Amino acid sequence: VKNHCSMGEQTCQRRRLLQELGDQKIPFLGPSDRGFQQLWDSSYFGLVLRKSCSLPAELHSRVQAALLTLRKKGCLLKDLVRVRDRDVFTAVSRALLGEPGHTYRYLDTRLFAIPWHSEDAEVKGQNCCDPDLRDACKALWELNTFLCSDVSQLKEGDQFSQYYHIQDREEHAGGLGCSQTSPPQVCTGPVKFNVTLLNYMDPAQMSHLKEEPYYGMGKMAVGWHHDENLITHSPVAVYNYSCHDDKGKFKSDWNGSSVEKACWRIGLKVAWDIHTPGLMLPLESGDCYYMRDDLNNTHQHCVLAGETARFSSTHRVAECSKGTLTYIQSRCQEALSNLHTDPETGSHSLVTLQPTALQHCEEIHNEVEFEWLRQYWFQGQRYARFCSWWTRPMEQLEKDWKLMETM
Repeated sequence: VKNHCSMGEQTCQRRRLLQELGDQKIPFLGPSDRGFQQLWDSSYFGLVLRKSCSLPAELHSRVQAALLTLRKKGCLLKDLVRVRDRDVFTAVSRALLGEPGHTYRYLDTRLFAIPWHSEDAEVKGQNCCDPDLRDACKALWELNTFLCSDVSQLKEGDQFSQYYHIQDREEHAGGLGCSQTSPPQVCTGPVKFNVTLLNYMDPAQMSHLKEEPYYGMGKMAVGWHHDENLITHSPVAVYNYSCHDDKGKFKSDWNGSSVEKACWRIGLKVAWDIHTPGLMLPLESGDCYYMRDDLNNTHQHCVLAGETARFSSTHRVAECSKGTLTYIQSRCQEALSNLHTDPETGSHSLVTLQPTALQHCEEIHNEVEFEWLRQYWFQGQRYARFCSWWTRPMEQLEKDWKLMETM
């Protein structure tokens, strides 16, 4: 079944699978189960685990401080999205960071990226946010740079997917393993993640967590899904940070299989397949995982709740051909090129009355209003109190829209 089937078809498929299963559950394997690595290698070979101990300690420190800063400032907000013909608030609080002028669209909602601030404000000629927020954004840009390089260095023969057993941890200081399989890589050239979608989840503040329905994996913070609106075959990289408890200790430290349920986990399954066992992967704080090759299209993943609060920074190559400020500004110029303004009187007239030209202008007019202005007025404007980068561009878009109204 194709990934891009309609929501109605997905609902029918979900219902059919549940009916076929009845009271039975599909088996799934975790690290303590026999055959776990064989299943990973055979059915989930696009999944890569990068252990926390293999990332620079200074990077961990800066990124985790940045995530806490964003939470403290109130930058992580719930989105109102469209799911199965219903408008619902996300259980997860989110913020989008990325390349200046980029947006990311999911579930009929457009998010407007807070820029990385990888350059000094003086260089950019803007002072759109306070120094603490700027430093936090820059730290996540540094993480993005590291992940771009790390994913790009994966060569044919590098599988990275070995999940070494608990008793072998001291022998794997590098945090990486090597499996026997090495399927060819689909993507070519360096990876360039252009946005990261930050997520904050606190089980204690989430009113209702649904049970995972197919495998019995436990409570889900995020249900089964594919990441959408991405460049085809592009990888996704996720940084996981579990917050400390009241005693300053991580509840997700390894001490046996019981902790697999206490820590945050990701579940993976082959899309619309009830015969291949699922895979459940516990995550320690600071771990990263990559979904590369075609894994995001052929498989689905969910997030299984742990006991502590958790941040994730999910780095993506968003499909932005119609999702950048530069794009929509150029569209405005196309439409406004049909408007003549008399330099002496200031009166307006249309250059041409050809129906195709008028229709083209109206299509752009609608795109500016419904895909940009309304989305920004509705949810994007919430971020203006943290970072004013989008304020002037959106004011100009509104002026252009009013000129199109005149036309």
